[in-house]
Amino acid sequence: MDAIGATITFLLLFMSLSSAGTRAETQPPKNIPPGSSLFPTHPPTSWLSPSGLFAFGFYRQDNGFVVGIWLVGVENNNTVVVWTANRDDPPVTSNAKLQLTLDGKLVVVEQGQEKLIANANATASFASMLDSGNLVLYNNDSSIIWQSFDHPTDTMLGGQSLPCGSQLLSNSSAINPSTGRFLLVMQGDGNLVLYPANTANTPWDAYWATGIVGFKYHLYLNKTGSLQIRDSNNLIVRYLADNINNGNSTIYRATLDFDGFFRLYEHVNKESGKKVKKSWPSGNACEVKGLCGFNSFCALDDNTAKCNCLRGFDFIDPNKETLGCKRSFSKADCRGEKDGAAFYNMVSMENIKWGDSPYYEAEMSEEEECSYACLADCNCWAALYDGGSCKKHGLPLRYVSRSIYEAETQSSTVFLKVGNDILRNWKGDDKPVAEQPPLIKSASNKAMVHIIVVTSVFSVLLCSTIAISSHYMYKIRVLMYKRLMETGNMGLNEELALRRFSYGELKRATNHFKQELGKGSFGAVYKGALNKGRRLIAVKRLEKLVEEGEREFQAEMRAIGKTHHRNLVRLLGFCAEGSKRLLVYEYMRNGSLGNLIFGAQRIPDWDERVKIALDVARGILYLHEECEAPIIHCDIKPQNILMDEFWTAKISDFGLAKLLMPDQTRTFTGVRGTRGYVAPEWHKNTPISVKVDVYSYGIVLLETLCCRRNIEVNVSEPEEVLLTSWAYKCFVAGEFNRLVLLQDVDINVLENMVKVALWCINDEPVLRPTMKSVLLMLEGITDIAIPPCPNSISM
Repeated sequence: MDAIGATITFLLLFMSLSSAGTRAETQPPKNIPPGSSLFPTHPPTSWLSPSGLFAFGFYRQDNGFVVGIWLVGVENNNTVVVWTANRDDPPVTSNAKLQLTLDGKLVVVEQGQEKLIANANATASFASMLDSGNLVLYNNDSSIIWQSFDHPTDTMLGGQSLPCGSQLLSNSSAINPSTGRFLLVMQGDGNLVLYPANTANTPWDAYWATGIVGFKYHLYLNKTGSLQIRDSNNLIVRYLADNINNGNSTIYRATLDFDGFFRLYEHVNKESGKKVKKSWPSGNACEVKGLCGFNSFCALDDNTAKCNCLRGFDFIDPNKETLGCKRSFSKADCRGEKDGAAFYNMVSMENIKWGDSPYYEAEMSEEEECSYACLADCNCWAALYDGGSCKKHGLPLRYVSRSIYEAETQSSTVFLKVGNDILRNWKGDDKPVAEQPPLIKSASNKAMVHIIVVTSVFSVLLCSTIAISSHYMYKIRVLMYKRLMETGNMGLNEELALRRFSYGELKRATNHFKQELGKGSFGAVYKGALNKGRRLIAVKRLEKLVEEGEREFQAEMRAIGKTHHRNLVRLLGFCAEGSKRLLVYEYMRNGSLGNLIFGAQRIPDWDERVKIALDVARGILYLHEECEAPIIHCDIKPQNILMDEFWTAKISDFGLAKLLMPDQTRTFTGVRGTRGYVAPEWHKNTPISVKVDVYSYGIVLLETLCCRRNIEVNVSEPEEVLLTSWAYKCFVAGEFNRLVLLQDVDINVLENMVKVALWCINDEPVLRPTMKSVLLMLEGITDIAIPPCPNSISM
């Protein structure tokens, strides 16, 4: 009875404290006045909420201290951190001080240097640590000017929302609060999605999603443990976790843990500890994409996820298996099928699941055919054979897992390309395939006699035909060259691993070139379908069949055939039959960026425009710095940027591309490109460099942000005719909202992106940034200096 009475007394006290906390949130207590300070090693070290449920202050991390908010007296007195300030900064020393200054700033002071904890837009008159776990700064009118609930790290608490466009980022480990490897995003389209960090956040990267689509949805966790998706009117769209009301003493938190799982926790009291009420995803740990790094695969060992290197790869750091693996053999110069078989071989692994997108997929009837297709393809390092379909993957290899159950559905055989020395040293369980035939060690005497006779006869015939062969050699070579020109081969089959189509095949695929998608300077593009309509394609038919058209064909084949990037349109094959030249591309379902931003049907929202700008920048960066030979596109414009079914922007039309040697940075060439997007140096008879693409990107960036053409005649003010000039004037005046009148945009992001565009369109190539610098500035990783006024703009 004494134990029961003590328990009742504890619960009554807890409920009274909770009700006191509720009253405190209604009328905020002025418990942290300006001038208050905290210290890491001597009191006071923290500020408690009215009921003592939460504390804000210093907690120990490794050999230092970190500022954050934590639950008090739960988990056997272990610190359960729910919010961390400046989480990626190193821990401070015991000499640091946390202070709400007299001028209303919340800062950490160490060695005379101040570091801001709360970036409020006004002066704080006092602060409160509330029983909800929310740290709040107030002004003189007791209005909130900053709160930790608006800046979540990895955790949501009862009464907290995750607004549209916001995200949670996991911790690095169970004891390290720095930014980890996973994020939960409340997307602008209303879908709540889990991704690995540092990816493009495409559907291929996602490993869990609600699948809900709606305008300005947000995630909300109420104080009774109900996790909900709500719309802009605060109406519930879906319950992710139903109401779990265990009384006012229970605390709920939803945390994106360091292992990639989003979990809803329940804390009843300090004796019972925490309890997981629900987790997303609901399966095993290997469902989390990115749990294992590049070139490795995830497998369960006694229900524990373990990362292993794929065959032909070794751990980057054996002590950190999740970092991924590197190739354990040297990469040879690969020029096609012959070199592939000479330097590499294929090994197989069974029961593989692959969550990444292949760069090529085709129907094949046999596993061996799929294996050999990868061996002969210089870009292929793994091929997944799945029920008649062969999917090729390039490096890095991502999102791979292996099941221990052979009969498990949706698992397949994967073929990995490895060096021949790796295969010889292989003693594993998986099977080597496509091995070289054994060398002939000896021959019989009879065979030797036959060889001698044949050799002698051949020598006599050779001597008697030397005079005749020298007479006809020249004619034979001329004939061979003419045949090469007629077939249009030009060595492309050896140089590129692409499918060769017949003209009749493409004529049937396009229904006699019936549906035209668009028309360019060298020909029209038609919609078609392969594999009985299951694979849509776009066929470009070159119509200028003289030297200029042949040069166009060769340029496009060599430029695109060697590239592979998610932001470049993929070339699937070609046709070179007589005088006919056709190129076969993947079909881009949502048309061009020009139709999207200049059309009247639907203007992309702000988040979509930012994503498009980043997609295009990544594609150009790949062409300039990540290809085997740098490529200058020469015609970057909205009409040459296409949108796939997931609204991912991809660069197309390499017909004007200029290839550079690996050690070459500039070249002379005739004027190329489209008026309004070409850089000034094109007209100065000076060498051009990759900076001409940077200039064109600057124009496209401004057009994408403002959803209008660079030159627009039908405008209200004369100064708005030329977008580049108008954008610079708005930048100088600080009137960025004029560029996107009545549109819902992030003004700070718009300002940064306009500054980047103005740097890109500078008349002097040397002043334009590289595409790598452009991407870093757009992503907010590097600061953006004030751009100079372009010479072509008069203020």
